[in-house]
Amino acid sequence: MRAEAKWVRLSARKARVVLANIRGRSVPEARTILAFTQRAAAQDIEKVLRSAVANAETNPLLHWNGDDLIVKAAYADEGPTLKRWRPRARGRVNQILKRTCHITIELAQDPKAGQTRKPRAAAPTTTEAPAQTASSPAAAEEKPKRAARSRAKKKEAVA
Repeated sequence: MRAEAKWVRLSARKARVVLANIRGRSVPEARTILAFTQRAAAQDIEKVLRSAVANAETNPLLHWNGDDLIVKAAYADEGPTLKRWRPRARGRVNQILKRTCHITIELAQDPKAGQTRKPRAAAPTTTEAPAQTASSPAAAEEKPKRAARSRAKKKEAVA
């Protein structure tokens, strides 16, 4: 899903600085970043992000949740430049370039969002009775515990 804002009165270079911060992030995280970014471009980019999320949620074929989306691509292309003229002293003229850009944001479903933790597999149940349990005294004599074995090895090495 994508959204595009055309002819935004902002230079593409300034928009790209903000877009680089949200690219590849989840939508809630991107919204938080844009809310606390102190650049004017963040407001226009946040509107485009909201529009892209609304497009994804209202598409009847997808049934996507806005919080489960990530910003797949975010870029700003240069739009047409408005040329204005300001008179200067002695008949000269200054050209003023008012730049515009086209902001595009593409969203995709987060592959991690749909995953749920799998429950642990239960131990296999058997009908046979175990030969000997580990708590029996005979089993304890046959195989000492790890800590006891390591202490015995240390004593042998010292002696």
